[in-house]
Amino acid sequence: MKARALMSPLILLAMTPMLSQADLQTEEIHYRVGDEQFTGYLAYDDRTRGERPGILIVHEWWGHNEFSRQQAEKLATEGYTAFALDMYGSGKLADHPDDARRFMQAATENSAAIRERFEAAMQLLQDHATVDADRIAAQGYCFGGAVVLNMARMGLDLAGVVSIHGPLASPLHAEPGQVKARVQVYTGGADQMVPADQVAALVQEMQSAGVDLTLTSFPGVKHSFSNPDADAVATRFGMPIGYDRQAAERTWRGTLAFYHDLFDR
Repeated sequence: MKARALMSPLILLAMTPMLSQADLQTEEIHYRVGDEQFTGYLAYDDRTRGERPGILIVHEWWGHNEFSRQQAEKLATEGYTAFALDMYGSGKLADHPDDARRFMQAATENSAAIRERFEAAMQLLQDHATVDADRIAAQGYCFGGAVVLNMARMGLDLAGVVSIHGPLASPLHAEPGQVKARVQVYTGGADQMVPADQVAALVQEMQSAGVDLTLTSFPGVKHSFSNPDADAVATRFGMPIGYDRQAAERTWRGTLAFYHDLFDR
């Protein structure tokens, strides 16, 4: 098993235990990366014995919100320890697209900073007593989907990544022999933010790099299809997004099957 020494950018500030239900344990974790403070959310189930795989969750462009925490809790009930990380910094949570765009642009100005934040959260998850540090995967939504794909492109030591209605184009490109993770992608066929040419380009990129890729495109499905709040946001701001229950449920089942196969559980 890998050594579990903390990375230098990561300083744990506080861990506030909370109890959601009888066996589900949750912790709001405040940590630092460099000079900035971040707030994450960790969940695991006491009924699962011993070390288990850990899953990192990267939020949508709105920031670390209740939706990402709910995904952590859902994964915990399936026997994983899940950590919904924070890419923007404590308190940076948008309720308007203009703010979300500003937060996202600031976070993505420097790909090295994005990697540092991701790796700090990954180390925190690996160091948790319930986690097998050698079995880590990541899933992301919207902005977070792009983040996990880029972490795979960079060759991080992840068993797998799942991108859910995330942008697929990137200045980074997978190179043969560099990507360690298996990759799973879910996208909407009517997603105006992820057009068909992005989908085709990703398939070509991953095939050329020899990456194990599974991609599912749902016909007629819009961006943000996994988030039940998408319809309300679409109405409020006139955005071309929408929730699709069938696509969301198929994505969830497929993601769990992916992890089951990935970790031989």
